Amino acid sequence: MGSSIVLLVTVVLLLNSAVGLCGCYKRIFSFGDSIIDTGNFAHITGNDPSAIKELPYGMTYFNHPTGRISDGRVIVDFYAQALQLPLIPPNLPEQDSGLFPTGANFAVFGSTALPSSYYRRWNHSVSTPSHLGEQIDWFKGMLQRIAPGDGDKRQLLGESLIVLGEIGGNDYNFWFGARKPREQAYQFIPDVVACIGSFAQDLIGLGAKTIVIPNNFPIGCVPSYLTGYQSDNPEDYDENWCLRWYNDFSARHNQALLDEVHRLTARNPGAKLIYADYYGAAMEFVKSPGRFGIVDPLVACCGGGGRYHTDKGCDKMARVWGSPGSFASWDGMHMTEKAYQVISQGVLDGPFADLPLLRSC
Repeated sequence: MGSSIVLLVTVVLLLNSAVGLCGCYKRIFSFGDSIIDTGNFAHITGNDPSAIKELPYGMTYFNHPTGRISDGRVIVDFYAQALQLPLIPPNLPEQDSGLFPTGANFAVFGSTALPSSYYRRWNHSVSTPSHLGEQIDWFKGMLQRIAPGDGDKRQLLGESLIVLGEIGGNDYNFWFGARKPREQAYQFIPDVVACIGSFAQDLIGLGAKTIVIPNNFPIGCVPSYLTGYQSDNPEDYDENWCLRWYNDFSARHNQALLDEVHRLTARNPGAKLIYADYYGAAMEFVKSPGRFGIVDPLVACCGGGGRYHTDKGCDKMARVWGSPGSFASWDGMHMTEKAYQVISQGVLDGPFADLPLLRSC
C-alpha cells in the first residue's frame, strides 16, 4: 500500500514538473525507424552481435556506441537539446517500469509504416522488427500506466511534442531492395500515407496538440541507392548526380503526405500539425555541400571502396574516410550527425517546416 502511494505521488510530481527552459514542451514522444532510433533495436538484439553496438558507430558525440545508427546524434536529439530537454531515452529498456518524465522514443531500426502482413498480397516478404502500429500500441500501454485517467492523458499529451517519423521509407526500401518492379511501389503510397494519417488522428484523439510529421528523404542521393541502381544513361541522373526516378518517387510520397497533413489540419483546428520537409533540408547540402563543410554529399564516411564507398558495410573493420563532420552520409544508408544537425535546424528555425518548431509554442 505504501509503495503504491509513493509511486502515485512520484507520477503526479513528474507530470507537473517544470517545462523545458524554452517554455515549450515538457516531453517528447517519437516514433519511426533507424533515422531516430536511440537504442530500441540494440535492446531487441540482446547479446547478439551487431555492428551498431560497436565503434565507429557513436564515435563523434558520445565517443561510444549508443544504439543510434550514425556517428553521433540523430534528429530527435537535436530537437530535445533545442527545447532544453534531456536526450530522449528509448522506451524498450524500461518498457514496463519507466516513468519517462521527459518523454520516450519508440522508433526502431528497420521499422515500416505498414505491418508485414500488408505486403503478402503483393507476394512480398518483409521482415521487420516493428511497425508504426506496434509502436503506437507500446505508447498506449505506457500512457495507461503513467497517466491512467483520461484527463491525465490529455494533460500529459497536451504538454508534449509528438514526432511521428520519418516513417514509411522502409516500406519502399524493402520493395526496391528485393528488385521488385519499381513502378509498382507507387501503389503503396496511398496506404502508407493513410497509415501515418490514421495514427496521427489517433494521437490527436488521445489529446496530442502538436505533432511533427516529417516527409521522406531524397533517396536518389543516398549512396546505397546510387550504387545499387547506377546507370550508364546520363538522363537517369539530375544536375546533382542523384538518381532522378528515385527522387521523383520520394517527391510523390511527400506530396501525398502533405495533402494528408492539410486534411488533418482542416479536420482538427485545435491541433498543430507541423509538416517537416526533410527532403528539402537534405537537398540543401546536396546542392551546396561546401556551405556546410561537406566535401562530397554522395559518398559514405564509413564503409569500403568504390565510387560511393559502399563496397563494404560499416563495422569495426570498415574504413572511416575522414572526419564525419565533412560527410553527409555515414554508412551509405544513414546520415551523419552533421547532416542530421542541418536538417533539424531547418525544422527548428525554418524554412523547412510550415511552422518552425521553435515558434510552435
